[in-house]
Amino acid sequence: MSALLTLGAGALIGTLGALSGKFDSPIFHVADLVFSGGWSWACFAFLIGYARQSKIESAWLASSALAIGVAVYYLLKWLSPVAPIGMTADGMDGERISSGILVWGIAAFLFGAPMGLFGNLARIPGIGGLSFRLLVPLIAYVETSARLKMEADTAAQFAEVTWSTTRVIAVLTALALVGHMAWEWVRSARKRESQA
Repeated sequence: MSALLTLGAGALIGTLGALSGKFDSPIFHVADLVFSGGWSWACFAFLIGYARQSKIESAWLASSALAIGVAVYYLLKWLSPVAPIGMTADGMDGERISSGILVWGIAAFLFGAPMGLFGNLARIPGIGGLSFRLLVPLIAYVETSARLKMEADTAAQFAEVTWSTTRVIAVLTALALVGHMAWEWVRSARKRESQA
């Protein structure tokens, strides 16, 4: 995947995140909940790093694509404001949007680099890359658990189901990753035995 296409994917993620909350449909409510979570953005940066050969390219491209996504997200929110969960629409002024772009853009740039690098390191076969591969499911589980505990009562429709489903998928993904690594280890051991 070219660098330009990756940066464009960052803009697309920002667009989907900003526009998904503007439509009254269960699918868009769920998409809004997913794109409003940090775990989905961390997953995006991780996947960028996983797809790149170079560790340096993984880091800078992930942070740049995330920063672009955040800028597009907040610009679209500013151009067509919809009140976030638990807030009134009059709080979405230009000053708040520009500070959101600045704060979250810097955070995306800073945290995108390690997530991209971790994605690249997740390519290490076997147990060496397993801890990196388990990072996104762990982030998803922890974040959605915190949201269920603190925001479920005031959140939009479908929030509890979406966050609970995300937690289940995160656990199943982690189990599948560990199972795959164990299967590869057993298969490799059998292959060595048959060659001996």
